[in-house]
Amino acid sequence: MDAERRFVRAEEAFRKVLRWMREHHEFFASSIPLIASENVPSPAVREALASDLGNRYAEGYPGERLYAGCRWIDSIEMLGIELAKEVFNAEYADLRPISGVMANLAAYTAFAEPGDVMVALAVPHGGHISHGKREWGGTAGTVRGLRVERYEFDYDRFNIDVDGTRRRLERLEKEEGKRPKVFMLGASVFLFPHPVREVSDLAKEYGARVVYDAAHVAGLIAGGVFQDPLREGADAVTMSTHKTLAGPQHGLLLSWERYAEDFKRVMFPGLHSNHHLHAVAGVTIALAEALAFYHEYARRIVENSKALAGFLMEEGLDVLYGDLGFTESHQVLVDVSRLMGGKEAEFLLE
Repeated sequence: MDAERRFVRAEEAFRKVLRWMREHHEFFASSIPLIASENVPSPAVREALASDLGNRYAEGYPGERLYAGCRWIDSIEMLGIELAKEVFNAEYADLRPISGVMANLAAYTAFAEPGDVMVALAVPHGGHISHGKREWGGTAGTVRGLRVERYEFDYDRFNIDVDGTRRRLERLEKEEGKRPKVFMLGASVFLFPHPVREVSDLAKEYGARVVYDAAHVAGLIAGGVFQDPLREGADAVTMSTHKTLAGPQHGLLLSWERYAEDFKRVMFPGLHSNHHLHAVAGVTIALAEALAFYHEYARRIVENSKALAGFLMEEGLDVLYGDLGFTESHQVLVDVSRLMGGKEAEFLLE
């Protein structure tokens, strides 16, 4: 391909991308997206994402960098750490995970070894694939090599059956001599607070650690309307930062000071080199917004979820868990099976 044809090809690609971006923006501006894992960050957060920070490198913990030119980068990240501790009442905070999955992997690496047993929700019960076993291609099984056992599940309350899980683990130990090292909480389908205290008590019987994946409900926790997993017994809390916490797509890990050195070593050099500094700035701004506004914002999220559930039920749809108030989060479950399949409903609505 000669130089002129290469230039024409590049110009065509440039114009296509710009056109598709414009059409994408127009589509979402005229739609009501109901994807629970998405949010829209503020202009201040978006400004951080477009900054020169996205061109820069920093490895290691603030104040311990291997690259020069990190003076203001360190200041931003240290402020973000301080705000995360304040917003979530944590002793340790780490803004280096570049996603919620990487925050989860950091917890698996710090608390377990390949071959160890982790207990997590099955995907059909709302669990996230990053908590999943090797057979599903889940992060815990495929990347860290953990053996994942599922919690028993109470469908009537859409929550973990702690007593049933205890019996399941007793059978596992009796039959195979296996004991869990990690209890994973949190979910992708997350209507109601999880029984952190009860699971923490169970974990203590095995000398295991409790990790709470707050990706979906981080903003609700920040606003004080869901639950406080660290105070209730979690050893670590992981999250992405772009769902109910309206920041950029990034990750955050919270824990206790007794685990600080373990997580510092896991984050770098274990799992990350550079950690997307423009996103760190965006998360820092989002945390400042959470400190100022989220008690009201989170309360209204839950109010709106309940109002939507009630309206959909009035319109004749089968909204689940009305006897429990439908939801205590940003999510609502609707059974459309008597009308059509879920994928067909999604296609028609889009």
